[in-house]
Amino acid sequence: MNRGLPIGVSVAAVLGLTVLGWAAFSTPAGSGDQARATVAGLQRDAMSDRFAHAREPRAFDFPHDHGPHDAYQTEWWYYTGNLFDATGRHFGYQLTFFRRALVPPDEQALRADRESSFAFDQVYFAHFAITDSTANAHVSFEKYSRGAAGLAGAQASPFRVFVEDWAAIAAHDDGDAAQVRLVAAQDGYSIELTLASTKPIVLHGDRGLSQKSPNPGNASYYYSMTRMATMGKVTTPRGTFEVTGNSWLDREWSTSALDENTEGWDWFSLQFDDGREVMFFKLRQKGTGNTSFAKGTYVNADGRAELVRQDEVTITVLDRWTSRQTGATYPVRWRLTSSRYGLDIEIAARISDQEMRLTQRYWEGAVTFKGASAAGRVAGVGYVEMTGY
Repeated sequence: MNRGLPIGVSVAAVLGLTVLGWAAFSTPAGSGDQARATVAGLQRDAMSDRFAHAREPRAFDFPHDHGPHDAYQTEWWYYTGNLFDATGRHFGYQLTFFRRALVPPDEQALRADRESSFAFDQVYFAHFAITDSTANAHVSFEKYSRGAAGLAGAQASPFRVFVEDWAAIAAHDDGDAAQVRLVAAQDGYSIELTLASTKPIVLHGDRGLSQKSPNPGNASYYYSMTRMATMGKVTTPRGTFEVTGNSWLDREWSTSALDENTEGWDWFSLQFDDGREVMFFKLRQKGTGNTSFAKGTYVNADGRAELVRQDEVTITVLDRWTSRQTGATYPVRWRLTSSRYGLDIEIAARISDQEMRLTQRYWEGAVTFKGASAAGRVAGVGYVEMTGY
């Protein structure tokens, strides 16, 4: 919800931010209401050089790093999960909190002594979605607010990130992000969930430095909790359901992490029934749609993580779906193979229409998969995100 903006800060400055911190949207002439995705949020702008950049590996400090990093332009706390009730009814959910700095760190310091509690230099916004596979239904909502006056913000200890009444909060008074409560509600849909990480924190890329192109500085600091045991309630207009399952937390912060020739990306998080996880993303090149850069992480059942290189995974699109509302066409079924891990699996969207038709448009949804690995037959659940289509 827009609570109003200070003089000199335009609505465009707030809304032209990011999808997952990465995708900003514009409407070309003659396109009517259909938005065209461009990846501007993580590309260089006039202020980028005045922010900190992810250029080399750093020592992570927990619980401090669960909190905000205001010296970087963009940051997010990204929760997704696959949940089931006692009858096997499936729900997917997404609750994501984004932070975007409006001014660089040197100006933030100059503004620190402002008297008004409503003065701010950080904008927070959030996306909330539920997929009810049985009902073939997906809904999505958004909120945004200034990072001031108790309207939105984040802190490391005790952990809390929130936009108005949507929040991720430490489950214990002195706790960190490893055990949290998620709450969000709008228009008859809500989640009340408790999450507890069951595996060590995973640092992606080179000890947490996740490169997004060969160019130095086009990178983020990126870690995940890849398996968080989850229980609680999901409410839809069809009722309230007691659910259990697993969630995944993604954390990134960066400044101008993407190459200017990037048009979008595909991101996969997969949780295997045997306790393994795989994260893999690929960035697509403008004009051709070809993969310009890709990386991933393989997590063993015991929590040991390994870097997955671009040439070690092949993803082939098997089926597509076109949105009647926006005209965008997205992949909804894939084959993923990796000779390194003996993987040959087919991934399918739980339902095709999991498009996030918000201020920023993208596809984010629950998937299921099955197939073969070097250890035998495998199956599992996951989430896929796609932008720029």
